[in-house]
Amino acid sequence: MTKMKFYGNGFPYMAKEQSKGKLIVLEGTDGVGRSTQVAMLKKWLEKNSFAVSDTGLRRSPLTQPGLDKAKEGNTLTATTLSLFYATDFADRLENQIIPALRAGFYVLSDRYFYSIIARDMVRGLDPQWARAVYGFALIPDLVIYLKADIPTLVTRIVHGRGFNYWESGMDLIKEQNLYDSFLQYQTCMIEQFDAMAAEYKFKVVDANRSTKVVFEDVRTLVEELINSSNKPADPK
Repeated sequence: MTKMKFYGNGFPYMAKEQSKGKLIVLEGTDGVGRSTQVAMLKKWLEKNSFAVSDTGLRRSPLTQPGLDKAKEGNTLTATTLSLFYATDFADRLENQIIPALRAGFYVLSDRYFYSIIARDMVRGLDPQWARAVYGFALIPDLVIYLKADIPTLVTRIVHGRGFNYWESGMDLIKEQNLYDSFLQYQTCMIEQFDAMAAEYKFKVVDANRSTKVVFEDVRTLVEELINSSNKPADPK
């Protein structure tokens, strides 16, 4: 077991308890393949007898309906939308992630608050303010940053679900078509993720390659975490 550590003071009304499980985060831009890697990792962990719980942005039953409705109308300011996402994150952290970790689950998170901060920065919000909001955030045991270049992302989106308003940053870029807006917006997002990779010590994985090859690197990183967790503690 390890003591839970937070970026700030955590939840002031919750005791700083021990975690029996591990929190693993997969980050990256839209179209990079996070959800696919989370699904593959979940299957692999369960096959190896680990209890697994998975989560991601906008999955809080408290906020998801409201967030989905707000995004349909595009009526919220960048600050209000940011705080809406922070509420979603806080609810999932308190009621899903932390309880699962206490119970010994490996928790897989498809995105974390880093994605929200990246979006906030691109939309001009103050970097210090955005980070201060997440002083309650639990520090993950492992953050894997799936990094792909723009041509790769475009190819996957075109041959996949297609471009949409928010993934193309149309609320911000104001281009006349989704394609051009996507290029500009995702370029800005990659810049933010690259900066945070150093700040938060992400493990960077080249996601330009095939799904299977990418998963081999993801699995290796998780195996290293498991092995390090199983080592006996040094005698004091």
